Amino acid sequence: MREISFDTETTGLNPRGGDRLVEIGGVELINHIPTGNAYHVYINPQRDMPEEAFRVHGLSAEFLADKPLFPDIVDEFLEFVGDGTLVIHNAAFDMGFINMELERAGRGPIPGSQVIDTLDIARRKHPSGPNSLDALCSRYGIDNSRRVKHGALLDAEILAEVYLELIGGRQTALGLVLEEEETSSSGMTMEAGELGPFNARRRPEPLAPLLSGSEYEAHKAFIAGMGDDSIWTKYES
Repeated sequence: MREISFDTETTGLNPRGGDRLVEIGGVELINHIPTGNAYHVYINPQRDMPEEAFRVHGLSAEFLADKPLFPDIVDEFLEFVGDGTLVIHNAAFDMGFINMELERAGRGPIPGSQVIDTLDIARRKHPSGPNSLDALCSRYGIDNSRRVKHGALLDAEILAEVYLELIGGRQTALGLVLEEEETSSSGMTMEAGELGPFNARRRPEPLAPLLSGSEYEAHKAFIAGMGDDSIWTKYES
């Protein structure tokens, strides 16, 4: 399953009122695991940058002046997206701008069926909120200290971590993948990224036996009666 944690930056809030796309960032996930494959591009909006938007992402009209226009990158963008599912926080906002730019470039829209909105997931999981990206980072202990200003690629990377927490994806490997070099219980040194043996936690107090003493003794006698060559003697204790 291929998904793309995705974010955009814009000149404002209204794609039908003259605001334009200025940055796209996407991080590829395969079966909920980041692959290291990413897409990032700045886009010339062919207009000024309102002060309110500049305070959010720090992208000036001067910085964007020599960047490509959306029609120049539309093919590579659509190739990267392919049939992957876009994972977006507050998807209506980003998709409004993406589909507006696709329309201006003479391309069809990306359908809603190809989009997952993590804000919807967060609202269902945490109905009392808050559910902004920063709030979810705080809730799940995700480091977002680099997020001094909004940036599409950085926010896509952070969103990927938040998304995995929202769906429980960090437990996919059941804790078997070692994050650092460790020594397993068998004494074998394991490198980071390798699968180690699963060590189940011992109960603080063992469960009470299901067999009574007399039943256990009767079972031992039954096994003994099968002879020394019986395979069951290997399991009897």
